[in-house]
Amino acid sequence: MILNPESKYPSRRSYVVKLRSDAAPGALVGRLENLVTGRQREFSSAEELLASIASDLASAASEQAADAASE
Repeated sequence: MILNPESKYPSRRSYVVKLRSDAAPGALVGRLENLVTGRQREFSSAEELLASIASDLASAASEQAADAASE
């Protein structure tokens, strides 16, 4: 049996989503924080929340590619 050394759910992709007290189902408002990097982003809609996550994942992928290229 071969074990995969990489986690299916890596810590780098762990987030805390904090919703403001005035958030509603049709109007999500709050802050997204990456638990590993500490980066925080404000959002004022579900679309912005998803865009923030996508942007953070793209940023991490480019950092990993740069690290791999320098090795």
